[in-house]
Amino acid sequence: MNVKRPATEHTFTSHDGQVIFYRNWAATTQQPADRVIVLLHRGHEHSGRIEHIVNELKMDDTAFFAWDVRGCGRTEGPRGYAPSFMTWVQDLDVFVQHINNQHAVPVENIVVIAQSVGAVIAATWVHDYAPKIKALILASPAFSVDLIVPGAKQGIALYQKFFGEFFVKSYVKGKQLTHDPERVKSYHTDPLVALPIASNVLLDLYAVSDRIISDAGAIITPTQILISGADAVVRDKPQHQFFDGLSSVIKEKHVLNGFFHDTLGEFDRKIPFALIRKFINKVESDATKIDLLNADKKGYTYNEYQKLLKPKASSFWNEISFSLTRTSMSLIGKRASKGVKIGVETGFDSGSSLDYVYLNKAQGLGFYKAIGLGKLIDRGYLDSIGWQGIRIRKQNLEKLIGKYIAVLHDKNIEVRIMDIASGHGRYILDAIVPHREKVSSVLLRDYSDINVKAGSEMIAERELTDFAEFKNADAFYEEGIASVNPKPSIAVVSGVYELFSDNHLLKASLSGLNKAIVTGGYLIYTNQPWHPQVELIARTLNNHQGKGRWVMRRRTQAEMDQLVANAGFEKIEQLQDQWGIFTVSVARKL
Repeated sequence: MNVKRPATEHTFTSHDGQVIFYRNWAATTQQPADRVIVLLHRGHEHSGRIEHIVNELKMDDTAFFAWDVRGCGRTEGPRGYAPSFMTWVQDLDVFVQHINNQHAVPVENIVVIAQSVGAVIAATWVHDYAPKIKALILASPAFSVDLIVPGAKQGIALYQKFFGEFFVKSYVKGKQLTHDPERVKSYHTDPLVALPIASNVLLDLYAVSDRIISDAGAIITPTQILISGADAVVRDKPQHQFFDGLSSVIKEKHVLNGFFHDTLGEFDRKIPFALIRKFINKVESDATKIDLLNADKKGYTYNEYQKLLKPKASSFWNEISFSLTRTSMSLIGKRASKGVKIGVETGFDSGSSLDYVYLNKAQGLGFYKAIGLGKLIDRGYLDSIGWQGIRIRKQNLEKLIGKYIAVLHDKNIEVRIMDIASGHGRYILDAIVPHREKVSSVLLRDYSDINVKAGSEMIAERELTDFAEFKNADAFYEEGIASVNPKPSIAVVSGVYELFSDNHLLKASLSGLNKAIVTGGYLIYTNQPWHPQVELIARTLNNHQGKGRWVMRRRTQAEMDQLVANAGFEKIEQLQDQWGIFTVSVARKL
């Protein structure tokens, strides 16, 4: 008979001030193992309903943590609600940071075991944030919930569009979850089980799942997937697709015949528990690590990049679509939209284009302006998902720059800021102005004379010439960066690494930054780990280097973070947009 392990109860405050409840079960052996398990419960449920895992997994040398996701259990707030699915993902990142900081648990020691919706949260977090956890174990991930009624998802989306967010009540009964009669009964009698889920979160779940499945190759974390063979709640095809796409060297998939959706709460749950223990032991006995420092020469995103370099699109229909887009931009777009005109003339990835996107003020041209169509076309251009992401990236940059100005100021470390590829410098100046009295100096750099001139004028317009200057410089010249004087305590690299496939360039730049930044200083860097229009951009838009196409090699977050770590930095924080396109991270100089 299993002895129930006592839990202590705690809370942590997430990124937006939400207080989230969690439980902690300490190891019961005198010599705890170098591992900690974080449990994520199913949708609608809470950490109390997975306490049996702590007691039945028979890993007494291991400490456990489990939260009540916002909208569930003892975490306050409307039942089943979150501002977005990605809010839950960011909550998980903050939760793990909290465990690391408050309970002295190295992230490298953490194993995440997650079920259903919790498994999608965990998979998305590992994909987007690339944490260096020991292993990821997913039980019946809810990548595709079967809503039974044909067209239900489309109906929910349509209703939400016209009438706003609402709640969808789960149809699932306890007997559809497990063969265990006690768990069936408790599911219906537990007052903390909340059946509603917000429509926006449900729709986000589908969209995020599609993204993660299609880009599973970005994940290198050792991963085990447990699939319930008789699951009537979620479809299993996406689970197999996700597993097949993983780049993890160590990965396992097990189909548990006859199991219902509550895989780890099933009557015969000793079977998956044995598989989990065996997998964890396997991971801990295999020290293999995937090195992504040369991912520009082989591997997942390299292969994608090579396909994009080819002159023909990925399909006949895409070729037709992209040809029509190019023609419409040439005949109408550049004559009607100021944004498209700037992109065609200077490159859609140029500092001039980005500055126009930051301003976000639609402007028509010529005849099309006169008839009111130009502004409409320009607004459509500015509202493309990529440019929306760019503007959110700017907001996240401003937030993190402001935060770490305050951190350094509180530590009595002089705040000197350097940006090695500033474009026109709008984002960095907008970030600094509210904290002007705390900043000693600002050095903006860029290779383009056009950008240096525009940025210098912007500095003068804002009356910042007493402590800010703009210089022409190469963002990839190691010694030029390293020799900067005075040395910065915050260095910013935004939007430039994403434009170059070659990791050799980044290694030189990052090495120079490590030499330049003072002890106790920070590096703030961006990345583009995913983009829904990467082929559209490659086939239709020109770059800032001339007439060439704007072909990007995506760097997974794991690759980008490895490059930063290799240069002598430790990543401590990350923000991103709700689509997972652009990330902004902070790393501390070691």
